[in-house]
Amino acid sequence: MKDRNESPSMSGGRGAARMAERRSGSRSTLGQSANATTRRPLVPAVRRQWGSEKMRAPLPTMPKRATTTATWVGGFLIAITICAYIAYLWRAVVTQFLDFGYQGSWFLAQSIAYTILMSFLTFSALMYLVQRQGAMYRSREHARVPRAEIDTHFSAAEAGMTVLIPSYKEDPAVVRSTLLSAALQEFPGLRVVLLIDDPTNPTEPADIAGLKACRALPAEMNELLGVPFTRFSEALMLHEAENAAGLAASTGNVRTLSLHLRWAAEWLDEQAMGYPRSTTSEAFIADEVFAALAADFRMTADALFTSMDLNAQTPMDRLTQIYTRLVNTFAVQVSSFERKTFENLSHEANKAMNLNSYIGLMGGSYVSFDTPAGTMLRKSTATADTAISVPETQYILTLDADSVLLREYCLRLVHHMELPGNERIAVIQTPYSSFRGAPTRLERIAGATTDIQHILHQGMTYYDATFWVGANAVIRKRALDDIVEVSHVDGHEERRYIQDRTVIEDSESSIDLVAHGWSLFNYDERLSYSQTPKDFGSLTVQRARWANGGLLIIPNYLRYTRARRKAGTRVSRVSSMIRMNYLGSIAWASFGLVLLLAFPFDNKLLSPIIVLAALPYFSAMAYDLKSMGYKVLDVVRIYGFNLILLAVNLAGVLKSIQQMFSRAKIPFARTPKVKNRTATPALYVLFAVLIALYSFFVLVKDIHTQNWANAIFAASNGILTTYAIIAFMGVGNSIVDIFLGMTNWIRVPARNAAPSRSTGLINPSASQAENLWQTVLYQGPESGFEGASVPVTVTTAAAERRGDTRAHHREIVLVSSTTDQEGTDR
Repeated sequence: MKDRNESPSMSGGRGAARMAERRSGSRSTLGQSANATTRRPLVPAVRRQWGSEKMRAPLPTMPKRATTTATWVGGFLIAITICAYIAYLWRAVVTQFLDFGYQGSWFLAQSIAYTILMSFLTFSALMYLVQRQGAMYRSREHARVPRAEIDTHFSAAEAGMTVLIPSYKEDPAVVRSTLLSAALQEFPGLRVVLLIDDPTNPTEPADIAGLKACRALPAEMNELLGVPFTRFSEALMLHEAENAAGLAASTGNVRTLSLHLRWAAEWLDEQAMGYPRSTTSEAFIADEVFAALAADFRMTADALFTSMDLNAQTPMDRLTQIYTRLVNTFAVQVSSFERKTFENLSHEANKAMNLNSYIGLMGGSYVSFDTPAGTMLRKSTATADTAISVPETQYILTLDADSVLLREYCLRLVHHMELPGNERIAVIQTPYSSFRGAPTRLERIAGATTDIQHILHQGMTYYDATFWVGANAVIRKRALDDIVEVSHVDGHEERRYIQDRTVIEDSESSIDLVAHGWSLFNYDERLSYSQTPKDFGSLTVQRARWANGGLLIIPNYLRYTRARRKAGTRVSRVSSMIRMNYLGSIAWASFGLVLLLAFPFDNKLLSPIIVLAALPYFSAMAYDLKSMGYKVLDVVRIYGFNLILLAVNLAGVLKSIQQMFSRAKIPFARTPKVKNRTATPALYVLFAVLIALYSFFVLVKDIHTQNWANAIFAASNGILTTYAIIAFMGVGNSIVDIFLGMTNWIRVPARNAAPSRSTGLINPSASQAENLWQTVLYQGPESGFEGASVPVTVTTAAAERRGDTRAHHREIVLVSSTTDQEGTDR
């Protein structure tokens, strides 16, 4: 590369021919595709299945602007759904009693049950259409903020950000991709902290190797990005020295900056070319983070060279902004933190408490010290090198370890939060999309449902019904301080910013935030992506967790709406309907589908009109899938996909009901991220097979009784469930999972030995007596002297929470009517 070896001090402005010669060494010129030449094909680690997805570019960052025709059609579909439902109630229910009178208690019971069931299912279909309508309205209103305006905004801003990435037994390669996408965010004062939640002393070789590799990642990131950071920070200092002297921007200044941009582009291209591509996330990092950022810098350099050709004057302040951007891109502090190494931090096995443990330390300095009960953290004012400093930042970004961000995620989201009128936005996010090029049918269909959810979440913001989606979000720290709950467990303070009463902690915290007068916002661009579980076993863990907790949050939301109504500031009906559907639709859809599959309703209750009410929903989803690059028939495959997930969703809902009555928290089940296949619980497999067999049994029965409407429904369910078992679960894998499940039922687990206890003994041995003084000083005299009767137990397991001072239901804090008038609670 010729320009790379030239001296930055040489004068510029040599003419158009000279500029063209300079740009000949570049991989792209101004106006070309971002990374067309650097993109390399994905080399998957597993063999691609028939029916999987070809590797292609991700969906556009900016949503396609909805046309007037599309919005009119969307409104027409909503009207059809409502009219068809009303017509069904009149024709299939009301007229039955008007024309034929009372037909017995059994028919009356069926009519009531079927009407309620159809009402709930139609309501969910209607909410889908309403949310996508809101998303179309937002796509017509959204305008991308120019980059120069963002650079100007942050040129004088000092809003720091801490990126928290909770990780539990993750694949180090997956975590590396996430860390890189976070570390390359062009944001001032960026800190990235990997919250490793693995057992501190694993015994399995794979766990030991994984933990060691994850612990080494922060140092690897700092070393990698340290080289360009050093170069550009020194260049910025030289530039600011010239600017302070009051010198005008010369062609030499512009040319020097252009060469720095070229160097950055070439460095990023080298990283892209050398980055592995065995998974879709790795290919995404190479193409959409490294290579795309390189193309961005190169195009900026070409624009500066063009300005020199035209003898145009570039303001010195704009050059300073671009220098600052270069520095901010690589200026990041990457570190790790392991809460389980400290006994006075919560060890509860869930993501919320992993985040809470670190957030609770922010703004302080701490020292660690050893005790007989383990290592402890104590707040200190010391500034020694041994102190652990946890800086306070205005913003916190929570990011799952299997998610990645595009390079402008932080800049654009925080810029929107800092616009006038947005001071009460607590959480801003871009609901994640799926990686393209899924190597299996399961990942492709699961990814399609993820991309559909992106549209729906954008529509939720239009109706002020946003829910926090925990995979990625920028959070205002002041909002978390507003909803924090402080309790004391075993004498240690625990601070809960993100609630962990349910396993869907993000949805629960959303209600807490809106109850305190904060709002949540979905930014209308695709700036984040996340992995889909690679096998059905991992998917069942994820979806069962998603289905668990919604019913428990509904009472909190109802209390909030009642309090708002009493205060004279009613919540919008559409907003309430969307939120209720979001929290409860999995429950009533699962139970309703089971009832439709298992119970033979009277043929007089079935009507083609109810099919007409559902037709707009399926038509709209098919159109949405097609517009995002999927197939129209994928809407049918998604229905079969949901049939085999029926048992999974039911299990999650039943867990919610169990927790509701027992008032005991359900353990948090993390989604496995392993290279090998995760076995599916045998009951889930058997339930899917049972759906298929029973549907064909009902089909034969309906053919004999000439119940043709129900026969078509049974045939569709049987065929689609069979297809889903073969395509998504796999016949061989299903047989293996059933066999493993039966083996686990039959096998009696060996009784584990009683855990070792470190106790204060009446007659301690000589070796124990040597360290007994530490126990006495820490636990108290009753723990170790001769004649003591109280043993002191030391364990690394999380103790049961006792002495919790939190109220069962916190008082809901409402914003005043004055705040509502100012647009705070939107």
